[in-house]
Amino acid sequence: MPKQLPDRWHDVGAFIREQRSTARLSLRRLSELAGISNPYLSQIERGLRRPSAEILQQIARGLRISAETLYVQAGILEPGTGEADMSREILADPFLTHDQKQALIRIYLSFRHENEAGRDDDTGTGPAGDTVAGI
Repeated sequence: MPKQLPDRWHDVGAFIREQRSTARLSLRRLSELAGISNPYLSQIERGLRRPSAEILQQIARGLRISAETLYVQAGILEPGTGEADMSREILADPFLTHDQKQALIRIYLSFRHENEAGRDDDTGTGPAGDTVAGI
């Protein structure tokens, strides 16, 4: 059974606090490195605030860990399976805004759904006979 939202955010905050402690960073120093306010970071660590994917990315950068690690902790991403995951790659891109990432993921998933629905199981081709897997 999935954790309740408040428990999950408390766990994310505890994980961030643990990583900060391991990196020997003060709360103030991490807030400077992440570019967020000291009180806001403190609230995240105590599980009182639900940070956006962008804020998690900034914190990850300050901790020098992958944003993916925090996304998994927050339940934004499932743990990796080793397979290529375009959504995961999009979310990890530091040059895109949160809204741009969400738009790209929606478009990508819509194309995948369209191609999977039109795929002919025997030939591996799409609705127009084009190869779905190849380019």
